[in-house]
Amino acid sequence: MTTLTTVLDAAGGVCLLLGSFLCLAGAIGLLRFPDALSRLHAATKPQTLGLILILAGLALTLRTWAAVTTLVLLAATQFFTSPVSAHLVGRAAYRNRHVDYGTLEVDELSEALERSGWDPTR
Repeated sequence: MTTLTTVLDAAGGVCLLLGSFLCLAGAIGLLRFPDALSRLHAATKPQTLGLILILAGLALTLRTWAAVTTLVLLAATQFFTSPVSAHLVGRAAYRNRHVDYGTLEVDELSEALERSGWDPTR
C-alpha cells in the first residue's frame, strides 16, 4: 500500500467513527430530551451530520466513481429532506400541543395561528 492510500483509509476511519458517535449522541438525545421540539433537534442535527460523515468516510475508503456519486446523492437527499421533515413535524407537534409553550423564547407561529382562529388552550 502506498502512503496516500494509508492516509485516505485512516481519514475514512476517523470520519466513520465521528459519524457513528454523532448518530449515537442524537439517539441518546432523542431518548433523553423532554419535549417534542428538543427531541426533534436531537433527531435532525447530529443525525444529518453523522450520516454525512459516515458517507464521507465510505467515499474515502471505497474510492470508486460509482460509490462516490451514489454517496453524494445520498448525502444531498438527506441534506435537503431533513430540514423540511423537521419543519413539518415541529408544526404538527405545535398544533397538537406536544410543546412546552413556557420554554419557547420566541413564538412566531402563535401570532399567525391566532389570526386564523386557532386557540392553543383548547
